[in-house]
Amino acid sequence: MQPFRKIKQGLAGLALADELALPQWRRRMATVIGALLVGIVALSIAWLGDQSQHLFGLFYGQHPYLTLVLSPLLLVLFVGLTRRFAPGTRGSGIPQVIAASHNPEGPAVEGMLGWRATISKPLLTLGGLLVGASVGREGPTVQVAAALMVKVHRRLNVPISAGVLIAGGAAGVSAAFNTPLAGIAFAIEELAVAYEQRVAVLAMAAVMIAGLTSQGLAGEYLYFGHVGQDLPVLTVLVAAPLAGVLGGIFGGLFSRALIELRAPGGRFFGLLGRHPVMTTFVCGVLVSLAALASEGLTWGTGYGPTRDLLMGATGAMWFGPLKFLATLATAASGIPGGIFAPSLAVGAGVGELLTPLFSPEYAGGIVLLGMAGYFTGVVRAPLTAVIILAETTGSSGTIISLFATALIADWSGSLVCKDRLYHVLAGDFLPPKPAEREDERDRDEHRYD
Repeated sequence: MQPFRKIKQGLAGLALADELALPQWRRRMATVIGALLVGIVALSIAWLGDQSQHLFGLFYGQHPYLTLVLSPLLLVLFVGLTRRFAPGTRGSGIPQVIAASHNPEGPAVEGMLGWRATISKPLLTLGGLLVGASVGREGPTVQVAAALMVKVHRRLNVPISAGVLIAGGAAGVSAAFNTPLAGIAFAIEELAVAYEQRVAVLAMAAVMIAGLTSQGLAGEYLYFGHVGQDLPVLTVLVAAPLAGVLGGIFGGLFSRALIELRAPGGRFFGLLGRHPVMTTFVCGVLVSLAALASEGLTWGTGYGPTRDLLMGATGAMWFGPLKFLATLATAASGIPGGIFAPSLAVGAGVGELLTPLFSPEYAGGIVLLGMAGYFTGVVRAPLTAVIILAETTGSSGTIISLFATALIADWSGSLVCKDRLYHVLAGDFLPPKPAEREDERDRDEHRYD
């Protein structure tokens, strides 16, 4: 009987080992399936976003002045739908992922990453593009990507951790821009508070799979096209500090203004919240006026004008300031939509302001430095800014000048706004602390005394 007992114990040990190993296989399978879905969905959002913006462009071309009334009214409608049916989708989408990563299994996660948010987020963002709002699709893609990763893990009975959200968000950036390295950098700089080796492997796997899916379906392409212009060293020594300081200051001003308008504790947060319809309508009018003043250049993501400036085309000096206004007004309205692409467009306008100081053949390179400076000033993620721009333009020869610009912009931006934008905005999606709940209860009691 002794040999049979040993065999039985050995079989039991193998069964236990399989049971312990099963969650790892489930986790890996969930990552693969989730990343594949992210790549497909990101491409779908990108294509639908381009079509929405194209349709609005056709309407604007025939009825430019009608948009002055129609766009604000429709913007009010979409923001109203957001507040009524999917409040967890308002704004960029990246603050939601940051907030959810604080407590991945908490009750607030459903409102930000549940099915309603997953479906509503891209639809409402597309609605914003359809009425000319200055929004990007990259932030919404990050939120939807994190939500898809959560759903796949739950379906396969894999525990949800902060690493799952980080991997999903990183895959979203990778697929949205076709920039795998930028996805990793963004996960490190923005999404991860404590970045462990296990999370790094999970994020890299998700980024690789989502990126390969995106490239397999859409082909290998550069988001902004190839910018093969290398700047001379003497030009870089002058242009990088100028673009870094100017871009960082303007980017910091944008972040500070948006925090005052839309972040909890902001100076105008309560006022705008008490008058949502009027706030949205006024913001819509400002967006429309900026577009009319720019002859339609500030509508939507700003991808077209940005690409033209990078290719050396001469643009109007007021494009950057007007795009700044349109993006700030759109973000303040509360419409679901990102600020990644619009920030790159504003940065291109900042670079355009500097081009008269340099030889005309270096215009595209100067615009690229302006994009690095402003984007870093807004997001305060210099590594992400450099890698995104290097990957989306194929300009590996400008890495050093981009790094110099981004580091200077990170410093100058912090002088204007010391807080990091996405992390402050994430506070709007976190449950109130016990002390804050007591203060709210006291205010309610005094209100009805």
